[in-house]
Amino acid sequence: MRNKFDMQLERLSEQLIFMGSFCEKAIANATKALRNGDLELAKLVMSEDEEIDQIEKDIERLCLKLLLQQQPVARDLRQISAALKMITDMERIGDQTSDIAEIIISAGMSEARDISVIGTMAEATSKMVHDSILAYVNKDLEMAQKVMLADDEVDRMFELVKAKLVELILKDGGKQGEKAIDLIMITKYLERIGDHATNIAEWVEFSITGVHKDGQLVER
Repeated sequence: MRNKFDMQLERLSEQLIFMGSFCEKAIANATKALRNGDLELAKLVMSEDEEIDQIEKDIERLCLKLLLQQQPVARDLRQISAALKMITDMERIGDQTSDIAEIIISAGMSEARDISVIGTMAEATSKMVHDSILAYVNKDLEMAQKVMLADDEVDRMFELVKAKLVELILKDGGKQGEKAIDLIMITKYLERIGDHATNIAEWVEFSITGVHKDGQLVER
């Protein structure tokens, strides 16, 4: 019985990796759509958000099956409950990449954008998502804690981009104001993705130690 349970836990880890890879792909494609002014790619990002939602439901069902059909010990309960929290954050990451894509489409950004810092920020948040899930699978507390620390750098980049765009608005007398606001919104969504990756890492820490920083997930 325990062997079957362990196999199902392994399946859970595989599904989390699969969902995480979709989130990473969504971040990369949204950034590429912005960089290249690719409206079709932005539409693809929005459509693939539904796949992330479906994977969340599949993982949720697996977690409930593990809880109801097996008799998990305390360590297993932490692992399963952490996974349930993690997929909520990953689903929201999918939502926020879709929101970025929606801005690209609604603003008609059919031309390339100079987004070197935004691109760096997107890569950083994608790495946070990847590393937080890997930390869960490998039960790597140190990696989870590094993800939490990485959020400070993402926040710093957000403030940098915001300051540059505000400066642009002031310099051109507001002519580029609407475009600048769109880019500020996009970077804000990336900053929130970093927050969700941090939430995931905190639940990884809980799954390993039994202690969660705040005792609850705080939406930021």
